[in-house]
Amino acid sequence: MAWDTEGTRRRLQEAATAEFAEHGPDGTTMTRIAARAGVNKERLYAYFGDKRALWEAVLTAELDRLAAAVRLTGAGLDDLGEFAGATFDFHAAHPQLARLLQWEGLVGGEPAAAEPRGAHYREKVERFAEAQRAGVLDPSLDAGHVVFALIALAAWWQTVPQLAAMITGADVDDRQERARRRAFVVELARRMAAPRA
Repeated sequence: MAWDTEGTRRRLQEAATAEFAEHGPDGTTMTRIAARAGVNKERLYAYFGDKRALWEAVLTAELDRLAAAVRLTGAGLDDLGEFAGATFDFHAAHPQLARLLQWEGLVGGEPAAAEPRGAHYREKVERFAEAQRAGVLDPSLDAGHVVFALIALAAWWQTVPQLAAMITGADVDDRQERARRRAFVVELARRMAAPRA
């Protein structure tokens, strides 16, 4: 019988994603990841190397999924709102990403895949700066700050759902409230960077 390499690798990565999101890189063990996946620990090391390499593979894969799902296709305000809305949708569907990013910040040190991630965000900042030069977005705002603020606006609802519930009085699982939050994110993103009249 042939070994299902891809299936095993996928199960290990899914287990590692869940464990890292729950316990962070320092609180997660390779033994617990392997057990959660139902795979021999030696196979985990063979596929991913040490825990640091596995952590980087997990975080990079989650960020790649985000980048593939959320694309900035234009520079208009509608595109900016939809970029924020798509970011909101992704984080709502994949709350483990926010937890992984928080753990990365708490642990400190060199971020996972720092160079390609930095290049990805610098490209977004340059797209916003181009839109500012074209008069589509408010040129008085720092383009990097706008990118960061849009991501925070879209992701923070899922990052601290308890705070969102306390402030809005709405249950985190309320579908109508989720739709209102998304509409708010889209509209505020459009207004936030609109050129001043």
